[in-house]
Amino acid sequence: MSQSPFRRFIIILTLAWLALFVLAPHFLVVLTSVMTPDAEHLAVWPVTLDAYARIWEPLYADVFWQSLALSAKATLICLLLGYPFAYIVAKMSPAWRAFMMFLMIIPFWTNSLIRTYAIKLLLGNKGLFNWVLEAIGVIDAPIQMIYTEFAVVFGLTYILLPFMALPLISSFDKLDKDLIEAGHDLGAGFWQRFYHIVLPLTMPGVVAGCLIVFLPAMGMFYVADLLGGAKNLLLGNIIKNQFLVVRDWPFGSAFSVTLIVIMGLMLWLYYAANKKVQRMGGLDDQNL
Repeated sequence: MSQSPFRRFIIILTLAWLALFVLAPHFLVVLTSVMTPDAEHLAVWPVTLDAYARIWEPLYADVFWQSLALSAKATLICLLLGYPFAYIVAKMSPAWRAFMMFLMIIPFWTNSLIRTYAIKLLLGNKGLFNWVLEAIGVIDAPIQMIYTEFAVVFGLTYILLPFMALPLISSFDKLDKDLIEAGHDLGAGFWQRFYHIVLPLTMPGVVAGCLIVFLPAMGMFYVADLLGGAKNLLLGNIIKNQFLVVRDWPFGSAFSVTLIVIMGLMLWLYYAANKKVQRMGGLDDQNL
């Protein structure tokens, strides 16, 4: 069946938009990453891989691994909090589920930068947390929370937790309750049903949530700037400084390309997990 002129126009317009505003900028970033830095023109020929080699210098490698560690900690905490939350929300009635989703979406009505400043006020030496702890007699003097690794992980977790919960809720909605009941009837305990049925079938949501949280966490330079100080940097801080302060565009582009590669690997992981779940479903159908 031939496509209508309007549909063909929409497809061409969409592809042109993606090519101009998605593909072209990424191509320029990759191209810049293999060029030579120049004070006057920012990036010039000849082609070189020096920028990629510099990533593994001790100074930048430490920041790179520290960024991965901070992002991984925030992702793990989001998973530990988001998984039971998604399970509880998925078991609620439609009205209560809509209300809980509304409460989860409310923070997005305020810019994340403003919310980060609010976290800074909460964690300060004279902030709400220290005031409450002193008031109930837990501590005698304020605890240094701000400008620490704890503050960065706390900020990342607070901002990105909804991104973990949403795909998990979707996975629990698609979970076949008959399989859980069958496991119960066959004598499987709670943890056996969770490990052999619930966790494998919700793994696409787990991987998707980790993907959505982990990658943005490495790039949220303003969270590290406001809550972590100069000792707790993320990959986004290096990229920002290379483009705006040092003016070494090839090096900043090399870090950006590295982040894109990590994203590609995690997307492949999500695809593989989703395929595995589909194969498990096919095997269950055949056994039935």
